Amino acid sequence: MEPSVVTYEKADFIETASGNKVSRKSVLCGSQNIHLNGKSIIKAGAILRGDLALIRIGRFCIIGENAVLRPPYKRFKGGFAFFPLTIGDNVFIESHSVINAASIGSNVMIGAGCVISKRCILKDNCRILPGTVLAPDTVVPPFAVFGGCPGRYIGELPESVAEMHRAHSSSYYKRFQPHVLPTPTTTSSSV
Repeated sequence: MEPSVVTYEKADFIETASGNKVSRKSVLCGSQNIHLNGKSIIKAGAILRGDLALIRIGRFCIIGENAVLRPPYKRFKGGFAFFPLTIGDNVFIESHSVINAASIGSNVMIGAGCVISKRCILKDNCRILPGTVLAPDTVVPPFAVFGGCPGRYIGELPESVAEMHRAHSSSYYKRFQPHVLPTPTTTSSSV
């Protein structure tokens, strides 16, 4: 069965030269510090805090509705500093998730309503189940599934998960098409 087309109003999204589709209803603070490598989708209500530090997002990444991406920080004696947030290719961040990680590898799936606390590192080919809250400085190993509050190891993913994530994210991007109104047909009645 062929997956259905995901439609959007063309006026609600800006498409860049490199194929990124960014909702006009998203908030990109410090846009000069937000680097999208191409063919990524930023949905309505998403907030990217590039004003705090650099945010790098790879190819075929999908940032869901009302997701928040902000670079991690560390407190020092006398102040604090923000560090860059790097996201690999084929990353799917579902709606209402808050990401404050130091690094997210490629082929990662983050479920809806997750909280990825400051300085977490998510290695390649892992999955975070919906509603998971990861404690600060958590390292999620490759091919691991984390879930719960607080987030903990739940299981292991097969080695084929990288190909599945690549196929899922590129397929979603291809199916994310502008809504096309049907053309009115004129019928002539014979007298």
